[in-house]
Amino acid sequence: MKAFNISRFVRKNILELKPYTSFRDHNEFGSPVFMDANESPFGSLNRYPDSTQKKLRQKLSVMKNVSPDNIALGNGSDELIDLIIKIFCEPKKDVVLRMNPSFAMYDFYASINENKVVKLDLNENFDIAKDDFLNLINNDQPKIFFLCSPNNPTGNSIEDLEFYIENFNGIVVVDEAYIEFSGRKSCIELLNKYPNLIVLQTFSKAWGMAGARVGMAYASEEIIKLINTVKAPYNINSLSLDMVLKTIDSLGPLMQNIENILLEKSWLKDQFENISCVKKVYPSEANFFLIGFENGDKVYEQLLEKEILTSKRSPQIPDCIRINVGTREENKRLIAVLQNIEL
Repeated sequence: MKAFNISRFVRKNILELKPYTSFRDHNEFGSPVFMDANESPFGSLNRYPDSTQKKLRQKLSVMKNVSPDNIALGNGSDELIDLIIKIFCEPKKDVVLRMNPSFAMYDFYASINENKVVKLDLNENFDIAKDDFLNLINNDQPKIFFLCSPNNPTGNSIEDLEFYIENFNGIVVVDEAYIEFSGRKSCIELLNKYPNLIVLQTFSKAWGMAGARVGMAYASEEIIKLINTVKAPYNINSLSLDMVLKTIDSLGPLMQNIENILLEKSWLKDQFENISCVKKVYPSEANFFLIGFENGDKVYEQLLEKEILTSKRSPQIPDCIRINVGTREENKRLIAVLQNIEL
């Protein structure tokens, strides 16, 4: 394992913080009478959920081949991104590094915490130039590096991720929100090798539970303890926990849905390549495409007029639109509009 002292990267006030603990979370009961939390004795959702999400962490532990102590759960990955910045970055002092272009919420939560964001521009293939990376980290000395792979909004996986984890003197967060679509190995396999690594995953994308708002962080036990110290008590509600647990117990439909999305993705790619206003379909290992159009802004507006909502990426990526895979009916509706775009 790489030698790495996590505590020297943590804000002093966070190291001194005592976590909220519920007596119930650390004790087993038979038929208790709950009179400790000022809950109503009536109602189907009258009790607080398990603040430690013990059952879900145990199931994920088996699935991912890691200890439950290496797993923290958040109200979506967004909460985990926010917490990670709060744990490691001193407001108005520390620097956050992220790829450019990449997921905008890294900037959002860094700004809330009053941290400067430095952007590492990707090359023409939307990958990282290693010399640019090394020069930037030497000059700006960022505390956290957010690596999204497959990357949003470009769709490609970042090559040689281990190089950046190995060479970054700080916390590396690999955001794997779309990993189930890529066929690549997860960086969870590298946790024992790199104590500065945090891997984020989510139930929002491939799992089809965006409405449940449940994200996962995989990291060293030391980092997980810090996340659990800072997170709000009862941060995941009972309905979401129950839904996720039921889905994990029946993986057949999940695997079928992923297969269907990948089949539709292949069908969509063939259709895009025969549409006159499409100039480039970028390689994607996610459930979406970044597409270059002739006059992307006009294409976006005409799609919107037909009530087809897409994600305009200009001016950052000129004339490009991010479009995710839908059902065959939705995909046909999209293609029919694109075939009749007026430029």
